[in-house]
Amino acid sequence: MAGSPLAYELTKFCKYSRQLRHTLKDTKSAFDDVEKCGGFWDGDLQHSWHEEEDFIQSVINRPPCLIILGQSCYAKASVVNELFGEAVLPTMQSLEVSVSWRMLRFKFGSSRNLRLTLPDSFELVDNLAAYEQDWTTVPLEDLELHGEHRTDIALASAVVEVVLNHSLLKEGAQVVVSPSHVIGLNTKQVFSKCTEDVLPVVLYAVNRERLSEQDIQELVDIRANFPETPIFFIRTRDCEREEVTSEPTLLQQLCWSGFQVQPSNMAQAHRYPGSSTQSQHSTSPNMTQSHYKVSKSLPQSRLVENFEHFPSLLLFVRQVLQTHLVRAACVLYSAHTRCLQMFITSAFDMARDIMITPRRIEYARARERELYDSLVSISDKKQDEIKNLIRETIANIREELLADAASYSFIGVELTDSGQLVDSKQLRTCTSQIQDLVLNKLNTAVAGQLIGSVDCLRESFVGTLARCIQSLEKDQGDVEDCVASVHLKQLLNAAYQVEVTVHKSASLLRVLWEKMKQLVQALPWNAPKKVDADWKKKVASDMLGSLSESRLARSMCAQFKDRLCNSHEAFMSSLKQLEVQHCGRLERTEEQRMKLRKVYAPTLAHLALESTSLRDIILHGMPQLGREIGRGQYGVVYACDSWSGHSPLAVKSVVPPDEKHWNDLALEFHYTRSIPEHERIVMLRGSVIDHSYGGGCSPAVLLVMDRLQRDLYAAIKAGLDTISRLQVALDVVEGIRYLHSQGLVHRDIKLKNVLLDKKNRGKITDLGFCKPEAMMSGSIVGTPIHMAPELFTGKYDSSVDVYAFGILFWYVCAGTVRLPHVFEQCASKDHLWNSVRKGARPERLPLFDDECWALMAACWAKEPTARPLLGNVQPQLRRIMDRFMNRHEVTSAGS
Repeated sequence: MAGSPLAYELTKFCKYSRQLRHTLKDTKSAFDDVEKCGGFWDGDLQHSWHEEEDFIQSVINRPPCLIILGQSCYAKASVVNELFGEAVLPTMQSLEVSVSWRMLRFKFGSSRNLRLTLPDSFELVDNLAAYEQDWTTVPLEDLELHGEHRTDIALASAVVEVVLNHSLLKEGAQVVVSPSHVIGLNTKQVFSKCTEDVLPVVLYAVNRERLSEQDIQELVDIRANFPETPIFFIRTRDCEREEVTSEPTLLQQLCWSGFQVQPSNMAQAHRYPGSSTQSQHSTSPNMTQSHYKVSKSLPQSRLVENFEHFPSLLLFVRQVLQTHLVRAACVLYSAHTRCLQMFITSAFDMARDIMITPRRIEYARARERELYDSLVSISDKKQDEIKNLIRETIANIREELLADAASYSFIGVELTDSGQLVDSKQLRTCTSQIQDLVLNKLNTAVAGQLIGSVDCLRESFVGTLARCIQSLEKDQGDVEDCVASVHLKQLLNAAYQVEVTVHKSASLLRVLWEKMKQLVQALPWNAPKKVDADWKKKVASDMLGSLSESRLARSMCAQFKDRLCNSHEAFMSSLKQLEVQHCGRLERTEEQRMKLRKVYAPTLAHLALESTSLRDIILHGMPQLGREIGRGQYGVVYACDSWSGHSPLAVKSVVPPDEKHWNDLALEFHYTRSIPEHERIVMLRGSVIDHSYGGGCSPAVLLVMDRLQRDLYAAIKAGLDTISRLQVALDVVEGIRYLHSQGLVHRDIKLKNVLLDKKNRGKITDLGFCKPEAMMSGSIVGTPIHMAPELFTGKYDSSVDVYAFGILFWYVCAGTVRLPHVFEQCASKDHLWNSVRKGARPERLPLFDDECWALMAACWAKEPTARPLLGNVQPQLRRIMDRFMNRHEVTSAGS
């Protein structure tokens, strides 16, 4: 076991830990930048990130350590010597179970050394036997705890630290041997002490046929306190064998102790480190986010009954260390993808805000104007109705008013016993009180009737307008910036809603009250002989008779219009102020959106590519590249027989020349890998970053995907029949619809990006330009002849895929890969683009029937809104295909 395989496994773990540490550092820096920018940083994401960061740190900052437990000092020493390939520890058979040894820790150093240290790393000054002689095996007297040492807490807790120049320890790995029979320490304390600040891989050495009760109790305690820790059980070479009895076997005892033990075999032991054999903790074939969830538990414990099979420890160590790394990489990747999803959601919200807010403001302006015009129209056209309303109200309540006036008791007026005034000067007071009584009741009745005539406007105008203003207020975000919006809403209520709400009619009552008082103030009153009920009724009757319904209606309408005009002007002023505030906010939003698309999302996608590629190479190794099957501007495509349990595969090897291409590739990878598996999309199975490529200066990214037979271009060129071509067209529409349902726009639909399987069914591939609609920055991308006119303006949506399908359908119907004549005449790409912008489209060929031509022409319509929805294209295509199939059957039957 002293050979290189185990050392290589530990070295590989340390190498991957360094890569993970580097990615984690860049991730923390990226998250800090995002948090400082604000605007779309999610507090919940930040909280969960701190927990995830702590977990990742616990993996990458702790060295791997082989923890040796066992039945006896002899058993543990045998395992240690096997690990190092030399007699580092004494293994005399006389080392019985009762012997007490200190805890040992093996570390790397340039020369062999030994010292005694306390847990706080202080070295004890002690006269060790190793200091007095040259040694290759640690002196027994330096290991044993004698009587006086066992009672001294400091000496009993001291650790024998052995420094060796050995490949097993070279990368920082350690080997720890548990202490034996230390007084005052229970199993939990001993185990915790051995595994402190290291990433443990636990071995348990057995040198007897069966476990003693003490051994079983020790294992039960470990299982209870450290349930996720698997243990590699190994019988030593000189294990004492007993005759066959009815007593339980070692395997049975381990199972009864709570361990799910898996027996090892040599076939597993000799797998080459780094092979692509899928371990039990690898994920399922689909590479969606859900498939990055790894098992929370580590590999099962193993039992090796024959010491000759000790090399099977290699597989156990690999699985334990792989599981730790994979879990850390998956946690990191999960944080990356959650943040990227937050970016996409924020980009959608920002794009919607930028588009909708101006429309909301314009809607508020138009709706308020409509309300204003409607109310002014009421004041103009319904003046006669108001006059008649006042007349009818007075007539209906006249008798009630006169009766109330006759029974009224004056306040603050002195009368004689005969009912005459003591002071004639109080006549005006009596008159005013009667007037106030009558006017107050009349005012309330008229106002209630008037309000009911315009109450229908409250919900149809004021309700929707108030809700629109409320939404604009919420979009402001900053409380201080909401002043205009709040004022706007209050003004709306004051200007309109008060006037049409019975419960808030104080303003209208006051208008009526003042106007009525003005109309009756000038009435002449003679001093009465007696201020009795008849006089009171006469005063009330004269007052009612003196009211002019026409003058009162005109006055009310004029004041109503004045108030409306003032409110309208104040409303428009506040709306303009709100528009200015939103304009500044939307400019800042657009800046954030641009930074999100250009900086934050690409950076996180790059980091996500690193974390998931690390996971893939840990689990499946480097894919073996076969023959070259394709070549592009930035990469080469190779065949690959199998990888991660999939076959056959294609490996796209890309060496990004600069940071921009790195980010573009990373975004392509993220969007492609985030798509759930679909039969019309070529699935991306994984990725690996080859850091050794080009001497490590320019790493290569290997994207592993399903390999199909050929592309649609080659199939049409080879003479694919019409019905098969139409079926592929249907498959392409289904694939595009699926991408759109995931919020993605392909932007490069063409013949060579449609691959065919053995049954000539189509699958869409090459999602290099595929992005969520909100993350598109208006870049001019795609293949010239398939590019919609609006692509050149930088403002486009998912309908560009419909346009591209229309061009592709022309080739499907034509059955040729030759360029359409109108495009063939273009001397350059710019000439082609100018022709397309001016309306140039492929010509109609004689073999096209009307329905096929109408469909492709509709798809490549100049205006995006004129193009059909793919949900309507699909059934139309199916009808065309059915018609061709029926025609083919008739032709075949006739021949």
